[in-house]
Amino acid sequence: MDRRRILMALAVAVPLALLASILVYRQLSRAASSPGRIAPTKIVVAAAALAPGTRLDAKDLRQIGWPASGPMQGMFARPEDCVGRVLMSPLLENEPVLEGNLAPKDSGAGLPGMIPAGMRGVSVAVNDVVGVAGFVQPGTSVDVLATGGIEGQGSILTRTILEDIRVLAAGQKIQPDKEGTPQTVAVVTLLVTPDQANTLTLASTQGHIQLALRNFGDTKQVNTSPALLGDIFGTSVRLPLPRSDRPLARVSVNPAVPKPYQVEVIRGDKPEISAIPQK
Repeated sequence: MDRRRILMALAVAVPLALLASILVYRQLSRAASSPGRIAPTKIVVAAAALAPGTRLDAKDLRQIGWPASGPMQGMFARPEDCVGRVLMSPLLENEPVLEGNLAPKDSGAGLPGMIPAGMRGVSVAVNDVVGVAGFVQPGTSVDVLATGGIEGQGSILTRTILEDIRVLAAGQKIQPDKEGTPQTVAVVTLLVTPDQANTLTLASTQGHIQLALRNFGDTKQVNTSPALLGDIFGTSVRLPLPRSDRPLARVSVNPAVPKPYQVEVIRGDKPEISAIPQK
């Protein structure tokens, strides 16, 4: 009797187990083929905060999971593809490493590796005023103003010669202060094109330059008019004349008194001179 019950239970359980297996298989197949359920991929990120000019090493990088449905342009899947490359911009911990963050292959470390192909790094002398009180730091953008005279005309003017120029280095530092503390330096290095390098060098050696600090998000080019010294102070100075309807102050003048006549009078043997006033 017990054996018959066991056989009946098995006859029922086996088909149920087979049916359950078929249902699980179908669900897994649907999940694998569903576009919303794509297995994650791996991308390369910074293992710690990295400064510009750093030549990447294996210890600076690691991999994390990333949705395969949302790839980023220029991302890397293997750390070995980034090792030996030089960073052109800072990276935070766990920030993806992209092709745009890296200098071309075989670039030198430090400042030279941060200069893109076709660009130049030009250094100019600055002080507290020219360097905007030390707030011109690596990574900021500036406009360059030049002041000088027009040859043969004797006129002095100031004009903006370069706009939205990136600062590569302040002194020998190629990364900004984390706290934003002003840093007084004697030299600032700017990232310019070869033509801009000519303009900047001429202005800094033959005239006087001034840096104007820009907002990080402001990249608009503004065609400003040059400022002429004559327009500011005028070519000639005219003092205000007194108004014709303003009463003049009265000045009292004493009339001249005529000199008295002198008459010689002889009294006995002594002559005397007497004064007789004129009427």
